[in-house]
Amino acid sequence: MNRIPLPARVFAATAASAAAVAMLLSAPALAAVTAEEAARLKTTLTPLGAERGANKDGSIPAWDGGMTKAPAGFKAGDARPDPFPGEKPLYAISAKNMAQYEAKLSDGVKALMKKYPDFRIEVYPTHRTAAAPQWVYDNTFKNATRAKLVDNGHGTEGAYGGTPFPIPKDGYEVFQNHRLAWTGTYIQAPVRVWVVTADGKRAMASGGTQSFRKQFYDPEGSHEKFDGYYQLGKFAVSEPGSKTGEAILAHDNLNASNPRGLWQYLVGQRRVRKAPSVAYDTPDSVTSGIGLFDEAFNLFGPIDKHTLKLVGKRELYIPYNNNRAASAKVADLVTPGTLNPSLVRWELHRVWEVEATLAEGKRHVVPKRKYYIDEDSWQIILFDGWDAKGDLWRTNYTLTLLAPDIPALVGNMYWGGYDLQTGAYYLNMASNELPSQYKVVAPLPRSFFSPEELANEGAR
Repeated sequence: MNRIPLPARVFAATAASAAAVAMLLSAPALAAVTAEEAARLKTTLTPLGAERGANKDGSIPAWDGGMTKAPAGFKAGDARPDPFPGEKPLYAISAKNMAQYEAKLSDGVKALMKKYPDFRIEVYPTHRTAAAPQWVYDNTFKNATRAKLVDNGHGTEGAYGGTPFPIPKDGYEVFQNHRLAWTGTYIQAPVRVWVVTADGKRAMASGGTQSFRKQFYDPEGSHEKFDGYYQLGKFAVSEPGSKTGEAILAHDNLNASNPRGLWQYLVGQRRVRKAPSVAYDTPDSVTSGIGLFDEAFNLFGPIDKHTLKLVGKRELYIPYNNNRAASAKVADLVTPGTLNPSLVRWELHRVWEVEATLAEGKRHVVPKRKYYIDEDSWQIILFDGWDAKGDLWRTNYTLTLLAPDIPALVGNMYWGGYDLQTGAYYLNMASNELPSQYKVVAPLPRSFFSPEELANEGAR
């Protein structure tokens, strides 16, 4: 499988049995790393914890700081251009030749190739463009020696303003890194959700404005002042007409033991109500039920119905630097069967692989998943899901938008999923053909994300 070994400290007890090692990898760790380990963030590792060097054959280059310069004349809200407009694919992989590249393909991608003879991935030169501001790097270095898991691995203490576990010991730490990945602080974007049925018909399921207040990354805040709510998010629906005025509001806490706030405004009821069902395997109404709520943004809400095992690190073809797809016309991008292969850019990157399996005594319609997390940005880029019979059922993706103006590699836009059994799929949080793209805005007050404001907006 071309796997790259986990850090040596995971296997320090060389005399341990294979079963003991497996237990170590799946159980949540509690301790932060040592100062000596953290020092690697300034030498062999990038400031966020990725391997700084190239791979053996150079197909994955060394990280040189990422891309941090906005295009000339760029204004907030502009569609960001393709950063590599002159590049051509190195090669394409389809059902005809996928055996040659099988070790670097996810199960879901291989299933799409088998299901759709015309589906292919076009592989471009790898560019490690992910970056963050220096203050995020500084906080990540501090977090490395002070952050720890709580709440049976589903919460974090001692972290602020940076990746909490840049040198992860287990899958729980990797997932917390994803939850707290840097994608900006105050963000808004007009978005639409596109669904495609098995017979190839495309429809807009929802449209509106997505807003984020990522207060874990408030540069004016601090570890001491932080109240635990790392992200406030609101999706206000403005189209189609049958859904205009609906809204979903989420207050996500760093620790699973603290209450997660979820509210919905439904026009027909003309009131705001708490929405505990917006979680786990409840069909996602925003995607007309094709996706599940815990698949939103590739990970949304608690995942305590599964246990997490850190399998290791591997090289994988993943969607990357997809600014061209983000600017394409909807009819050109969202095509029957799959997204248009000619518009989606794939690159070879190192990813962390985390396997989620159903915990004892729990129920979930997707009892097994495999997640692939980009080492440079700590965001889930691909994940696959199996049904109770053990059959591959779902494969999800994010196209990753490069935003050097922030700077960030954005994975919480342009994401979606394929139902491999029905043939339906969707693309969520897409700003194609809309007047603005993922946009840094002035600080959004907490009151903007209150249930009371949700009611006021619905009444207007």
